[in-house]
Amino acid sequence: MPKLYLANTPNRFLIPLTLLLLLTSCAGYSNSSTMNKQEEQQESSVVAAQPLNYQDYAEVLREYVDASGRVDYEKLKNNRQKLDKFNAAIGSVTPNIYESWTDEEKIAFLINAYNSLTLQAIVDNYPTESIRDIPGVWERKKFKVIGQEMTLNDIEHETLRKEFDEPRIHMALVCASIGCPKLRTEPFMGEKLNAQLDEQTRVFLANPDNFRIDRDSQRVYVSSIFKWFGEDFEKSYGKKENFANLNGKETAFINFISQYLSPAEREYLTRGGYKVSYLDYDWSLNAKR
Repeated sequence: MPKLYLANTPNRFLIPLTLLLLLTSCAGYSNSSTMNKQEEQQESSVVAAQPLNYQDYAEVLREYVDASGRVDYEKLKNNRQKLDKFNAAIGSVTPNIYESWTDEEKIAFLINAYNSLTLQAIVDNYPTESIRDIPGVWERKKFKVIGQEMTLNDIEHETLRKEFDEPRIHMALVCASIGCPKLRTEPFMGEKLNAQLDEQTRVFLANPDNFRIDRDSQRVYVSSIFKWFGEDFEKSYGKKENFANLNGKETAFINFISQYLSPAEREYLTRGGYKVSYLDYDWSLNAKR
């Protein structure tokens, strides 16, 4: 076979051959560039999918919240650096990062944000006898959350309640009052959210100040939380036919409550024939005594 020497190649073949070499080189560059972009996107998505680091918040809860859910606000106010650091991290979460999370991770994040920012609102105004003594604490005071300005009401009513069908959030959101659910000594985490919310519910309902049955008077007493947010239970726990003497909202949250009771209590509730009464809500501060 004769050897091909580029120098002796006729001019009409030089241009196509040069063009071919150029196109091959460009294609290689293009493929390399595309691969680099894909790798960057993959790395970016891996980073974005990571949940928020809750270490600072976990240390705050362990150090300043006791087993009964009471908070040592005086000590926390004098040592608030980790609380402030975590709350700054809440604001640095971007919408893209937030959207990369699972629903469980989003719910856990929002509950933690609400509870931690409530702690901030209290220490900013401590000493106080009740969160209700802080003007505009729910509807006017704004915090940076997911890169935007949000109030506590925005987190609870406009985000958690609207975007997720998870009524157990009402057993986890803590508005710094004795009538609230107990503040956990650990953050909520996406991977164990279901178990944490179930535990919160059992603990809440075990307290006679939040739920009790009085068979003598044929009354079931429940926290005012169920009066305020009872409709949130209807989608998942409502029935076509209501229990005797109860409306649709009451039937729904009684169905919900029944899951966490003894068989005898469950049987009494599902039989109906009693009336629901709402317990007074204790707005005094959940401060450590």
